[in-house]
Amino acid sequence: MVEKQESRNQAIVAMMELANMTNVPMALNAVIRLNVPDAIWHGGANAPLSAAQILARVRPDGDAENLQRLLRVLSSYGVFHEHLAAGERKYSLTHVGETLVADERGLSHAHYVLQHHQEELMRAWALVHEAVVDPRKEPFERANGEAAYRYYVKKPEMNELMQKAMSGISVPFMRVMLEGYDGFHGVEKLVDVGGSAGDCLRMILHKHPSINQAINFDLPQVVANAPPIPRVTHVGGDMFKTIPQGDAIFIRWVLTGCTDEECKYIMQNCHKILPEGGKLIVCEPALPEDSDESHRTRALLAADIFMMTMYRAKGKHRTEEQFRQLGISVGFPHFRVFHVDPFFTVFEFQK
Repeated sequence: MVEKQESRNQAIVAMMELANMTNVPMALNAVIRLNVPDAIWHGGANAPLSAAQILARVRPDGDAENLQRLLRVLSSYGVFHEHLAAGERKYSLTHVGETLVADERGLSHAHYVLQHHQEELMRAWALVHEAVVDPRKEPFERANGEAAYRYYVKKPEMNELMQKAMSGISVPFMRVMLEGYDGFHGVEKLVDVGGSAGDCLRMILHKHPSINQAINFDLPQVVANAPPIPRVTHVGGDMFKTIPQGDAIFIRWVLTGCTDEECKYIMQNCHKILPEGGKLIVCEPALPEDSDESHRTRALLAADIFMMTMYRAKGKHRTEEQFRQLGISVGFPHFRVFHVDPFFTVFEFQK
């Protein structure tokens, strides 16, 4: 009887936490807006500071007690270390918190957090159930009257924040990918499908100077603003119609926003133009088969729901087996998987 009551008590507390879960990203959003991570980091010192000491650096007229309340809840989720001595609480950054500190280019995961919590996106979360009722229209469009990407184009501040958020994720990923994946060796002509401004190509070409020609392929309005890059030609077009020829094609974080049929169509277009032995290199989040309670699984499943809510109700993250089956369905006989990053997986399809 006691064991049963204890189990029920734990269940109630767990549900209370879930019901109040919104406070965690909102607290995170708040400390980023207050520039708390950079204030604590302070050029690498990361010395424990009280809420009052942090405010002295970022907002001298702020309320230290309320900042401490935010710091405490985020400490319980591993963003800050809490140091309690002589009745005073001080805070330093954990490795998780350090991801919010701007690098030499001004990039970090802070922009990714802020991008997720803009007012327009928050409105969409109240309509997630509509993606189940009728998946023909995303909750974002229902809440804001227009699909997200078209909406962003009309809102320069939102568009700029999204670009910074993507760069803050892409640059660290590309660094580890280029260290852990050797599939660009021997490639002479590389096509990046959905390459935006060409940042990924720039990093690939720096690591692999043997690639003597590269094409950055994206929508005409996107590549129109792309900067000149040595050995790179910017080409505008539509990946659902045709893709430029190369002996390797690189696609990063594009297929997640597509339905299964759209994925097949894009991959078929790639298969058509690749020579025998040519490669399609795909970098996407990959869902685990089991829904365990690890941080990685939760992050991947949560990002999958974000896609469903904001961008494509039937766009989705997929498992490794689902990617393998997509490759087989369009004629790729060879399939390799590389786990170089905790969030993204590299899939290599060879003709």
